[in-house]
Amino acid sequence: MRTVAAGPWVRKGSRVIKVCSGFDGGDRFVDDERGQLVLDKTLPYYNVIMKRRPGLPMVAWPLPVGFSWAGFAPGQAIDWGYIEASVGEFATTKEAVEYFQRTYLPKVEELPGRVVFVRTENGEAVGTVTSWWNDTGTRRDPSLHWLAVVPEYQGLGLGKALVSECLRRLALLEGDRDVFLHTQTWSYRAIAIYLNAGFEFVEDESFGNYPNDYELAISVLRKVLPGLGR
Repeated sequence: MRTVAAGPWVRKGSRVIKVCSGFDGGDRFVDDERGQLVLDKTLPYYNVIMKRRPGLPMVAWPLPVGFSWAGFAPGQAIDWGYIEASVGEFATTKEAVEYFQRTYLPKVEELPGRVVFVRTENGEAVGTVTSWWNDTGTRRDPSLHWLAVVPEYQGLGLGKALVSECLRRLALLEGDRDVFLHTQTWSYRAIAIYLNAGFEFVEDESFGNYPNDYELAISVLRKVLPGLGR
């Protein structure tokens, strides 16, 4: 399985983009956190597969003051659905809730430790990520699912904190192993967070049943993430 690392960021237009020392001693992507995690559906849609190798130091992006972690509890599929619909992953909250019920509720005993929410001081759920797995043949692959932050709460560092928490939970639940994720070109702003966290693009393979459109996707991503290597 071939992975492709990214190069340094540069300034582009009004965006403040810089290069700094990463957690592994190399360069990493850092922007001014004004980027949003809502989907950019003006771009062509192509599937993207990413992998984080074992042995990397754990990223430690703290949750901002005024927010707290909460694990899944019965009845919170509606919170998950609302958050995912708010960023355009589903057309409606109802559609998102039905997906959650089909996909995750059959393993309800796993949910409290794997589905995490960010809550405000008044208890509103405004972000989520799921520390899950996918079966690839006989192999069980730890994987990051469904990172999302309600648009009104983006730009505060919640997305980074969620990725950090997801990786921490996967290390506890699955051990220090390859961690995969599936995303798409519409989510290029989230891809910048994944690159910061040590994920790399997978060029010629995949996991689970996800398609991989690497060649088509990377040509789009190079136009919107100026630091990607050629």
